[in-house]
Amino acid sequence: MSRIALIGASGAVGSRLLKELSDRGHTVTAIARHPEKIAGFPGVAAIQGDAADQGGLARLLAGHDVVISAVRFAGIEPSALIEAVRASGVKRYLVVGGAGSLEIAPGKRLVDQPDFPEAYREEALRGAAFLDELRKESELDWVFISPSAMFGPGERTGNFRLGQDALLSTEQGSHISYEDYAVALVDEIEHPAHSRQRFTVGY
Repeated sequence: MSRIALIGASGAVGSRLLKELSDRGHTVTAIARHPEKIAGFPGVAAIQGDAADQGGLARLLAGHDVVISAVRFAGIEPSALIEAVRASGVKRYLVVGGAGSLEIAPGKRLVDQPDFPEAYREEALRGAAFLDELRKESELDWVFISPSAMFGPGERTGNFRLGQDALLSTEQGSHISYEDYAVALVDEIEHPAHSRQRFTVGY
């Protein structure tokens, strides 16, 4: 089992990742600005940390096998967070990504479409910029995992599809639950298949 540092462990996605990691027997350092909001699970140590504190975060991450970041892109500078991971000495870095940078057709990103919700545009553009920064990174063994367009609470079914840069959709639309997204991300930790790549998960 791996020693994993999870940044943003109290959030909607982070809390599902935390449960999935604990259920599979991993040891997790759960990091959040308000650690009292982190759910208590076996093998989990909750500690206070801030993604904006580059030096402090690097010290918290040191000594782990894997780092996961599950934080909003709008509140961070990509270079600062990536540098904190690099400075920690941890090589494997998995990022909870966004759907906006996925393509609906070759060369046509979801975020650039006129009907893309304005409320989510800044976050989506920041996520795309983060992915661009990762693609320049040669030191870290990174993975950027994009959900489908509709991403919210639901069931853990274990039944989903994986893709690369194209948005996954069905006749019912493009969606994935937080719970099944967590399954896909932890699967990638346990069985690496997308080194220095982005992939997506959907039904």
